[in-house]
Amino acid sequence: MKLDVISFDGQSAGSIELSDAVFGLEPRPDLIARMIRWQLAKRRAGTHAVKNRADIARTGAKMYKQKGTGGARHGSKRAPQFVGGGRAFGPQVRSHEHDLNKKVKALALRHALSAKAKDGAIVVWENAQLDAPKTKVLKAGFDKTGITSALIIDGGALQENFALAARNIPKVDVLPVEGVNVYDILRREKLVLTRSAVDALEARLK
Repeated sequence: MKLDVISFDGQSAGSIELSDAVFGLEPRPDLIARMIRWQLAKRRAGTHAVKNRADIARTGAKMYKQKGTGGARHGSKRAPQFVGGGRAFGPQVRSHEHDLNKKVKALALRHALSAKAKDGAIVVWENAQLDAPKTKVLKAGFDKTGITSALIIDGGALQENFALAARNIPKVDVLPVEGVNVYDILRREKLVLTRSAVDALEARLK
């Protein structure tokens, strides 16, 4: 797959050939869904909790005698059916993580990249660098190229000027290639890769 390479403000900078082994697969929604579920489960804090009847600070003595009152039989006031009692079957502190094979993770990333390529939503830049951290300059370039929602991936460490300028723009995320992930790729309309990011992804996923 051949794509044109441009600068962030739309100036032509040649072309690049994308590997079919990474960007040319037929996307599998089941793999992508599994990966997103794994990512979202992994980042859940799992700190939700309620007090069950053993955690309630209230007497455990029997409310009234068993027989002769004409009422239902009850024991402790800490039981869930009473106001101020414990909660039955409520959430407890736990981890929501589950295992996912390393090969499945890599394959899901290939399929996410291929899904973007199939939709024509991949843009390749020569680099992601600015002379000064000016959001206005970067936004003007985005307006020229029609970018309103994008994940920008650079091949190495992010240039500080570019990262500072981009962080003020809504729906624009910037990541180094080490941080590329399926969820962030799919939550933005465009995937913007630098030349070095393309090379790094192909070396990592081939």
